[in-house]
Amino acid sequence: MRFPPSFLDDIRSRVAISSVVGRKVEWDRRKTNAGKGDYWACCPFHGEKSPSFHVEDKKGRYHCLGCKASGDIFTFLVEKEGLSFPEAVERLAMEAGLAMPKVTEADVKREEERASLYDIMEITAKFFEAELQSARGARARGYLSDRQLSPAVQKDFRLGYAPDDRQALRSHLAGKGIAVEQMAEAGLVIIGDDRSAYDRFRDRVMFPIRDPRGKVIAFGGRVLARDVPAKYLNSPETPLFHKGKVLYNLDRARGPAHETGAIIAVEGYVDVIAMHRAGLAMAVAPLGTALTEDQLALLWRMAPEPTLCFDGDAAGLKAAYRALDLALPLLKPGHSLKFALLPEGQDPDDLLKAEGPDAVKAVVEAAQPLSEVLWQRSLAENDRATPERKAQFERDLRNLINQIGDEVVKKHYLADVQERLQDLFGRKATGDWRVANRGQRRAPHSPFASRHSPKKMRPWDIPQPPSPQLRALNASATSGSERRERMILLAVINHPELLHECLDEVSTLEFTSRELDSLRSRIIDSAALGESLDGAGLKRHLSLAGLGPLLDRLETQAKRLNEWFLGSGAAQDDARTGLRQMIALHRKTITLERELKAAEVAFAHDPTEENFNALNAVREQLSSHAGSEAQIAGFGAASGRAADAIS
Repeated sequence: MRFPPSFLDDIRSRVAISSVVGRKVEWDRRKTNAGKGDYWACCPFHGEKSPSFHVEDKKGRYHCLGCKASGDIFTFLVEKEGLSFPEAVERLAMEAGLAMPKVTEADVKREEERASLYDIMEITAKFFEAELQSARGARARGYLSDRQLSPAVQKDFRLGYAPDDRQALRSHLAGKGIAVEQMAEAGLVIIGDDRSAYDRFRDRVMFPIRDPRGKVIAFGGRVLARDVPAKYLNSPETPLFHKGKVLYNLDRARGPAHETGAIIAVEGYVDVIAMHRAGLAMAVAPLGTALTEDQLALLWRMAPEPTLCFDGDAAGLKAAYRALDLALPLLKPGHSLKFALLPEGQDPDDLLKAEGPDAVKAVVEAAQPLSEVLWQRSLAENDRATPERKAQFERDLRNLINQIGDEVVKKHYLADVQERLQDLFGRKATGDWRVANRGQRRAPHSPFASRHSPKKMRPWDIPQPPSPQLRALNASATSGSERRERMILLAVINHPELLHECLDEVSTLEFTSRELDSLRSRIIDSAALGESLDGAGLKRHLSLAGLGPLLDRLETQAKRLNEWFLGSGAAQDDARTGLRQMIALHRKTITLERELKAAEVAFAHDPTEENFNALNAVREQLSSHAGSEAQIAGFGAASGRAADAIS
């Protein structure tokens, strides 16, 4: 049966996942920090000798670094003890001291009917697949071939064909003992005024729509005839299918989205398949309608900043703006959107055919943040020729931002807009607002980028190649980055207990030194396997791997530069403070270096005054950041030292 989400949340809040999992595993004493609700054990789902199975009470989740098993308390009982989901809920409800929701006979009957509908939809999907490979499916196979959808892709996405016959599917299902009323409830046949029933889908290429578990719940059909007004036809609303709450291909995209931390929403079925063929398997699509709030919530469960990719035409731009307006009131810290527009007149399939996978990826990589698209739309839609119109432009923009529900996000948007308005209305442009889209490959002929025509600089206005001072700045930044990489690694080598606190940050940092990047991988692998978690033991393990000379060099450099907080003798609080500060400074440096390179490339390709100002702005930021240091109150006290700066 289906349980109210609030009831399941009550169970999760009352029953710690560690108490459920702890009955089946033995916690590793070295890695586990029970006081913080952080537990490690050997995975109960696959054989291993070193603990790589992580349980976190705060998130209510488990995850194995080895076999990738993951889930919550309900998933654990279902997958480890073989309980059905209702049985797992009932057991945990008793443990939580909660009464089970009352189940009526109508509820039981409804669940039985839903199970029967799943069976009908699966039979139908297999029928359409078989028809595609039959003699009647020849024209459909030709259409798919013209779209470069190979037999392997057809099989992978379970594509099919609905014959041009009013009774084909109905007769097939009737032969399986399925009543016409059930066919109609599943949305597969239409019952006319004369009570006769006929197939809803005819002469169409069929795209099965699945729920997050991979069960077929509906279909989308692309007509082959030219004279039919509705090119695409979706299943109607049914007990299984509510199109505003479903995303096409979500079941297949979840894994890649989890691995990459990214998800892409495109406009249609073939667009999703094109993205998949281009190597972007984390692609989904709404079902023929504008993005809904429920679908946006699904995207945010997969990634904090989903990318919405729209066709490069007026309709695509309009769809992008609708999505922006939908998302604006729902923004919260860490959750936003990025927008990518394809070249004008092209969808992902067109671009893939014309220019290949790299061009498709370039469009996605060049996606702009919501704040930038909001600003560009406001510029395009407002006349600022007089003081009064400027005032109206500013007022309308602020009214839009006031729709944001989260006060912290709203505050930062207002500050961002204030800077942009100062740049726009008379102050010397700093280029700060342009930083958001730097460091990314340009989308070919991006409609967002082409809405304005900045003044081209004259040949004598174009600056000369970087001066010796700028080259020295770049060299200094690179040297500083490598120094911080060394300091980060030395901190976790001498204080490996901090690695688990900062594992995500350390593992995802962008390193400039290949040698140090390789050392980082060794350290993380050792931690994941639970090997030698004390500092001395970890050093022995790394030395046996041939890294002893490198470790000695790191220690010598730290002593020479008086980086005392990296040593094993430093208090853990000081080491933690130093490590976190190094991570923050390193991220900022890498971001600025990337922005500088992107600004140089942008100016080289398009030498406008706007791009020149943007380039200088990044140079100034990088120059001011080079050699920066932070004075932190209390730093050094735990180690018996006076307050010190972290550079």
